[in-house]
Amino acid sequence: QVQLVESGGGSVQAGESLRLACSASYPYSSACLAWFRQAPGKEREGVGYVHSGGDTPSYADSVKGRVTISEDRAKKTVYLQMNNLKPEDTAMYYCAAEPRPVRDLRLDLYNYWGQGTQVTVSS
Repeated sequence: QVQLVESGGGSVQAGESLRLACSASYPYSSACLAWFRQAPGKEREGVGYVHSGGDTPSYADSVKGRVTISEDRAKKTVYLQMNNLKPEDTAMYYCAAEPRPVRDLRLDLYNYWGQGTQVTVSS
């Protein structure tokens, strides 16, 4: 059974930083772990992903340069460090997992999702 629990969301001012965490539990040797976000009235979009086991993370162009994904393999936890936050980063942030090396941010490739953590950025 796969379980994903996000944490670390909150309300911040523009220019500040947040680090989100996704604690993953899965009965597989590895998985592709991704971050997505969904702003009110908008479609869910990919932020970035990493395949567990030391892959180099990959990021969506919209956030490249402001976010960093890292992994603590021992804890099966993936982090999303977001810097210089902007009001347009306001969204519910979701962690997703797939026990295959999908290495992509297509929504339909991920079968397991967390409940999300809210990030609100005010100007």
